[in-house]
Amino acid sequence: MRRLRDMTATATSARSDLSELGRSETALRTFLHGLPGVDQVGAEQRAAQLGTRSIKTTAKAQAIDLAIRMVDLTTLEGADTPGKVRALAAKALRPDPSDPSCPHVGAVCVYPAMVPYVAEVLRGSKVHLASVATAFPSGQAPLDIKLADTRAAVAAGADEIDMVINRGAFLAGRYAEVYEEIVATKEACGDAHLKVILETGELATYDNVRRASWLAMLAGGDFIKTSTGKVPVAATLPVTLVMLEAVRDFRAATGRQVGVKPAGGIKNTKDAIKYLVMVNETVGADWLDPDWFRFGASSLLNDLLMQRTKLTTGTYSGPDYFTLD
Repeated sequence: MRRLRDMTATATSARSDLSELGRSETALRTFLHGLPGVDQVGAEQRAAQLGTRSIKTTAKAQAIDLAIRMVDLTTLEGADTPGKVRALAAKALRPDPSDPSCPHVGAVCVYPAMVPYVAEVLRGSKVHLASVATAFPSGQAPLDIKLADTRAAVAAGADEIDMVINRGAFLAGRYAEVYEEIVATKEACGDAHLKVILETGELATYDNVRRASWLAMLAGGDFIKTSTGKVPVAATLPVTLVMLEAVRDFRAATGRQVGVKPAGGIKNTKDAIKYLVMVNETVGADWLDPDWFRFGASSLLNDLLMQRTKLTTGTYSGPDYFTLD
């Protein structure tokens, strides 16, 4: 507890320094490299332990419905077409057309060019429309292009923006550059929420994941997200654990709650429930809500629907029972 209080005081002081010093590189570096190091063995053991928890019957049914509500149903392919994304949006609204009790998903996530077509379908619903931006997935583009990308997506109807940080700048230690890009993107979002993609598979260490998480939150991100889904290593339980600890400690330090979105590689109900258990055990029930935790996925929804059907009807439907995404 003393360590957390010390870190909280340091974080509060660092935020003040950032404001007073004009977001200086020195203030950022001092704070980020002053964060407690991540115990790699401990984090991986803790994640593995939580992954063994089992929930059944009524609790499992509730977890499946919650996981469905947390899905950002995603397609980010060069072959995406207006027809494909419209169909995806229709599925987001009614994941199981044969069962009106099945909840809708959290959001549909597409490229900026596809936003207008999804907006046509989702208009008036409670399903959010997310768009990747800022030179997704590399993050390697001039800032003015990134901001234009963001503004175009919001103008077309996106109410959530998934930006990707410039990992090259972060890994080179140019923290102020990354910070300023997040601040500028947040401003370009207007009323839209900003999810900051860290691309944890390229950050190499858990310490870097913790630093990038704090950097994104200090800069104003509403969510921190693991991955683009475009690199071999995407979301993992240990990485998500580190990010959950970061949002927990950030709220203790600042009073502001930030969401978490693991994305990429989460394909089945069993894995989704492992993440929900980790959320509950690490940050508590406040984050067990689609406003604060999401899954970035495409194939996950179908498995959730198959497991839901099995629980409600006693019959296991094959993978071809639901539309392919």
